[in-house]
Amino acid sequence: MLRVNALPGVPRWAALAAYAVPLVTLPSGLWRIALVAGLPVAGEPVRTGWGVVYVLSLTVVSEALALLTLGLVQRWGEVVPRWIPLLGGRTVRPLAAAIPALLGAVALFGLCGWVGYLQSSNLAAGSITDSAAQEALLVACYAPLLAWAPLLAVAAIAYYRRRTTVLPVQAREPACT
Repeated sequence: MLRVNALPGVPRWAALAAYAVPLVTLPSGLWRIALVAGLPVAGEPVRTGWGVVYVLSLTVVSEALALLTLGLVQRWGEVVPRWIPLLGGRTVRPLAAAIPALLGAVALFGLCGWVGYLQSSNLAAGSITDSAAQEALLVACYAPLLAWAPLLAVAAIAYYRRRTTVLPVQAREPACT
């Protein structure tokens, strides 16, 4: 059985969702790196200096944001690591992690819809790819990104519920008199 590294009390489904997020962003990042490297993944590779910087920056930023999802199931999502100046060792308030994560999920839902709408016309016209194989590779690399928003949302909701749920107080036994 697949073993995931998560805090005690984290539901297995939430841990799997959090660990899946960096994996679903990886194929598109690899496709962009191949595009910059000049591999035949698209009609024309990105060759200009600023285009290369933009594409590689997009890859690094998206993977870094995806890796932040792991904080929703690991210790550093509850207590800021000591090596971080000024904040190290402080407890992370549940809303300080849950709100940005949920806002990110909402933004990703919107971005997927908007980009999907815009790119559907470009793919139909063949302006990104030159062949059916390139188009299939593009779709195979970018389709997993559709799972990013729902995976992030469920991991954030599980984090918030786990950190804010008040456990029932056990009934005290009467003291012996």
